[in-house]
Amino acid sequence: MRSIWKGSLAFGLVNVPVKVYSATESHDIRFHQVHSKDGGRIKYDRVCTECGESVPFAEIDKAYDSDDGTRVVLTDEDFEKLPAAEKHEIPVLQFVPTEQIDPILFEKSYYLEPDSSSPKAYALLAATLEHSDRTALVHFTLRQRTRLAALRNRDGMLVLQTLLWPDEVRAAEFPVLDDVQAPSSKELAMAETLVESMSEDFDPDEFTDEYQVELRALIDDALARGGEKVFQAPEAAAEGEDAEVLDLVAALQRSVDAAGGKGADGDGESSQRRAPAKKTSGRKTPAKKAPAKKSAAKSTSARKAQADKPAAKKSAARKRA
Repeated sequence: MRSIWKGSLAFGLVNVPVKVYSATESHDIRFHQVHSKDGGRIKYDRVCTECGESVPFAEIDKAYDSDDGTRVVLTDEDFEKLPAAEKHEIPVLQFVPTEQIDPILFEKSYYLEPDSSSPKAYALLAATLEHSDRTALVHFTLRQRTRLAALRNRDGMLVLQTLLWPDEVRAAEFPVLDDVQAPSSKELAMAETLVESMSEDFDPDEFTDEYQVELRALIDDALARGGEKVFQAPEAAAEGEDAEVLDLVAALQRSVDAAGGKGADGDGESSQRRAPAKKTSGRKTPAKKAPAKKSAAKSTSARKAQADKPAAKKSAARKRA
């Protein structure tokens, strides 16, 4: 990895030299726009709408259009006059309880590497954040933009996560939720049972971006065929048991059954836990049979036959008459 920023952390009178590295990377496959006729690359030209000429990047300034249509042009000299945090220092503003930071504020993550022959102060700050269960709020200036950021410990390494400013988070105002009916105790019990049956420890390595895997396979197949345009229509997804389920309890019950859970009222099989199987004496334990549903079917058929007898007698009487 190559560092993208170099400076120091400053909290109180302690100064910690650090290098900043991007902690994440995108594996998405990127495409170019080409002419479908001959495969030539499509390029965009910066053309002025006033004179119609191509404009080099060095002659481009930034402008802001107000609501009344007035345009204000700002140059690099104008931006240099704006106040900004120290470009080569990350000042700690305060330490806050970690759980008080809403995850919706997190934006991008960076690793901080100690940049000194004696990283004792770095290790001290990392250990202090871990033992105090606190997160440091800092100012971080990158590419001429000052950001609010959270500094925390991750396995002994300092991780800096830029935060959105509070006014960048939209208010969630959905009138449809104003008069929503509170879930019943049965619905809650069923939902909690489903959650319990699907609960595991989080392991990010268990999840894969299937879209990128299939896209890569599609590209490799096209390359193997000499660059031909090869497309295969995806198979139609199998329809579910119901297109729309109005009964929330029924939907949860089916989810619990599919997950091998136990219903809130005691029906169904016991929840399947991921525990080591116990050894038996060698005899196989017969599987539990599901409750038979024939009795209900017979009862329904009997009632229907009983209801049909008077109608059959009347029909026979009419024929004799």
